[in-house]
Amino acid sequence: MSFLWEHKSFLLWGAWSTIQLTTISVALGTVIGTVVGICRVSRSKVLSLAAAGYADFIRGTPLLVQIFLVHYGLPAVVSSYVPGFYVAPFVSAVAALSINSGAYVSEIVRAGIQSIEKGQTEAGRSLGMTYGQTMRYIILPQAFRRIVPPLGNEFIAMLKDSSLVFAIGYNELMTRGKILMTKYFQFFETWVAVALVFLCMTLLVSRLVRFVERRMAINGES
Repeated sequence: MSFLWEHKSFLLWGAWSTIQLTTISVALGTVIGTVVGICRVSRSKVLSLAAAGYADFIRGTPLLVQIFLVHYGLPAVVSSYVPGFYVAPFVSAVAALSINSGAYVSEIVRAGIQSIEKGQTEAGRSLGMTYGQTMRYIILPQAFRRIVPPLGNEFIAMLKDSSLVFAIGYNELMTRGKILMTKYFQFFETWVAVALVFLCMTLLVSRLVRFVERRMAINGES
C-alpha cells in the first residue's frame, strides 16, 4: 500500500486517461451499435447481413488484433498511397475500441428492440408513422430504458479491456504501471497497485450504473 500511496498521483493520472478513453470509445460505440442494431432488425436483407457480418467479425476476433490492425495495418496500407501517413496512439485506441464496442452494443440494442411488443410497431404504423418515425419515437425510447444495465456492463468490460492499448504505446494506466515497474523493479507491488486502481474504478462505475437504474425505475413508475 505504501508503494501505491507514494506513486498515487502518477497512477491516478493514468486512471483518468483510461476513464477518458473508455468514455469516448463507449459513447462512439453506442452510436455505432445503435445504427448497426437497427440494421440488424431491418427488413432489408442487405443491411441485416452486413450488420451481422460486422458484429460477428468483431466479436469473433481478439481485441488486441483489432488494435494492431488499426494502428499498424491501416497505416501500412494507406502509406503506400499517402507517404508518411501516421495514426497517433490515441486515435488508434479510440477507433479500435469504438469499433469493438459498437459490435457488442449492436447486440444489446437489437435485443432491446426485439423485447418491445410487436403491437407497438403496428400501433405506430396505424397512426400513419413511417418505419423510421416509429423506431425513433416509440420503439427506441422504450428499448433504451431496458438496455441501460447491459450498457453499464459494456462500459465496465471496456474499462478493463482498454488496458490492451498499452501495446501501442498509449499513455494510460497500464503504461504507467509498466513505467513504474521498469524504473523501480517492484514487479509485484506495481501490478497490485494497478489492479487496485482498476478495481476502484469498476466498483465506482457499478455503483453509478445501479444509481441510474434506480432513478429510471422511479421515473418509470411515476
